[in-house]
Amino acid sequence: MANRPIGLISSSQSDHRSVFKRDWILILGFIGLTALAYIPAWNGKLIWDDARHMTRPELSSLRGLGQIWIQPSATQQYYPLVHTVFWLEHRLWGDAVLPHHLLNIFLHGLAAFVLLQILRRLEVRGAWLGAALFALHPVQVESVAWISELKNTLSGIFCLLSALTYLDFDETRKQKTYFVSLSLFLLGLLSKTAIAPLPAVLIILLWWKHGRISSKRDIGPIAPFFALGIGAGLFTGWLERHYVGAQGAAFNFSLLDRCLIAGRDFWFYLFKLLWPAKLTFIYPRWQISVEVWWQYLFPAALILLLLILWKLRRRWRGPLVASLVFLAMLFPALGFINVYPFIYSFVADHFQYLACIGPLTLLGAGITIAVDSFTPRPAISRPVVYALLLLTLGTLTWRQSRQYTDVETLWQTTIARDPNCWMAHSNLGLFLSERGDVDAAITHFEKVLQLRPTEPGGYSNLGNALLQKGSIDEAMAQFQTALLISPKDPDVQNNVGGALLHQGRIDEAIEYFNKALEERPTHASARNNLGDALVRKGDPDGAIREYEKTLELRFDDAETHYNIGKALRQKGEIDQAIAEYRKAIELRPDYANAHNNLANALRQKGIIKEAIEHYEAALKSEPGSILVENNLAWLLATSADPTVRNGARAVELAGRATRATGGNDPVILHTLAAAYAENGEFPKAIEAARHAIELADEHGIPDLAESLRNKIVLYQAGSPYHDIK
Repeated sequence: MANRPIGLISSSQSDHRSVFKRDWILILGFIGLTALAYIPAWNGKLIWDDARHMTRPELSSLRGLGQIWIQPSATQQYYPLVHTVFWLEHRLWGDAVLPHHLLNIFLHGLAAFVLLQILRRLEVRGAWLGAALFALHPVQVESVAWISELKNTLSGIFCLLSALTYLDFDETRKQKTYFVSLSLFLLGLLSKTAIAPLPAVLIILLWWKHGRISSKRDIGPIAPFFALGIGAGLFTGWLERHYVGAQGAAFNFSLLDRCLIAGRDFWFYLFKLLWPAKLTFIYPRWQISVEVWWQYLFPAALILLLLILWKLRRRWRGPLVASLVFLAMLFPALGFINVYPFIYSFVADHFQYLACIGPLTLLGAGITIAVDSFTPRPAISRPVVYALLLLTLGTLTWRQSRQYTDVETLWQTTIARDPNCWMAHSNLGLFLSERGDVDAAITHFEKVLQLRPTEPGGYSNLGNALLQKGSIDEAMAQFQTALLISPKDPDVQNNVGGALLHQGRIDEAIEYFNKALEERPTHASARNNLGDALVRKGDPDGAIREYEKTLELRFDDAETHYNIGKALRQKGEIDQAIAEYRKAIELRPDYANAHNNLANALRQKGIIKEAIEHYEAALKSEPGSILVENNLAWLLATSADPTVRNGARAVELAGRATRATGGNDPVILHTLAAAYAENGEFPKAIEAARHAIELADEHGIPDLAESLRNKIVLYQAGSPYHDIK
């Protein structure tokens, strides 16, 4: 920084009009350049916690909007203004990712323009370059390309607007301007409390501007800003501990430990700004030890730097101001306050989203001064230097944003840059297991256990994958190991209960679900699983009570209503079950299981045409579902209503289901035989029915075998089978 004007503002009316036009061009320019640099991320799919941040169906109503503001546990983190924006986006375009990405890009480009206005107001040399560096630096990709980090871009624009407005107040002393600045700061805090250090930054800037600090002129007006920032920070710290989980052994650091972390963090972030190579989503977590001498070099070097800059302040205040701004805005992420990501890393690119303004502004000013001082024709050389630098950074940003195209690319890239990143292996394993690639998932879970042999979550994930594969005994062994490591871990207890439930050991499963709920009464998954166990035990009323309790917790309300519907149907209360299935579908329109079960219930009530509509909806959401194909084929082949029967479609569906099961499922062959008969292909119907009888006898299903023998008589007489309704 250098304390002299950049000469862009003129007092004449014509010049004001010119500046106004130029500013609009600059706004479009900043946003346009940012958008170009982030093209690879425009249609990036949801990654990691995006789905938990974006508005869940149960919060999409006006009631849900109220919960966002008054119920801290309703959302992933209590940043109500961010979640209000997500709520509005959900109402406008649902879960389409492109608008979410474009909003982040727009806010980031606009923030760069506001930063330009601040730097102009402070008469900083190279203001345009400093703002452009902020817009295009690849370290910003994590904040801009990651949908969840709307927290950063939204809070960032409010923070910068608050700072700009406060600088106006400092000149005019108008009360209205002051309250606008304070209000903007509050809106920023409601978006993310990481901007809480803004009052300290304003004090630094006022010292830069005036050369001294006046208690009456400067400290007094900023006091309410400090009160808001400190209050919001304390509240967020409490939420991080009690709702997010930022407590326990992973956060047991002494004050000296935290100083070592802070010193190393400072130099790490500064180095990444100056040399943005090998940027990654998760950096290795350092081993902090007060017994390792060289770790003291980082805080010692920071203190020495600040002392040198303090000594030079009378001649060059800019470097000291830039460093102090950097430190102030980094403070929430320096290790003195527990934040959940410290479990796997002490640093992340998005932690320095606003903090990087200090060093980048200093860099922009330094480059501008150097070009003006050491080149013969600055008016020509300056644009060339600027263009080369920004083109390089823009290219790096383009390349970096490609890793955010989808979750698999993100974790694969992270592992390529750090093969020992256990969190990336764990998350990639979870993604692969959800996709059905269980063997590949198991490989990554085993890698997690190689890297962290005492990680109970690693054993639990491996156990769940083995359970998915059908290896129940092996899965139970993994869960038991996790239980030995962490006997009171409710997640582990819940997993043990799940494995026991798979084995049919219902009473033992209930015991473990209850243990998990004793440790954590708000464990929604354990309560839901307890409901499932009670259904299997024949206690639908008890199950419904457990399911209903999850409506008050952070859980998928659509799944809750679906489960209540299943329990009600078990009780024979079909109308009430239908109402619950409808609620589930209202919350999640693509819920295949809810559509299927609603269709089954409607079929019981004789509402056949609507049942068919819901079977078709289930297949649209989950193409190739054997269960739905079989149910729909049976209805199309055997319905008492001739207007809905469709033999050809029934044969198509039942044929696909038969091929998918290798022709060895007697229930599906039963359906295929009925479909052939409805389509007039009686020899095929008889052949399928006879094969089904053989399989039913082998599997010990005498009722099915007897039903098939009765139907063969019809098929031999050239008559299809139709339900009597």
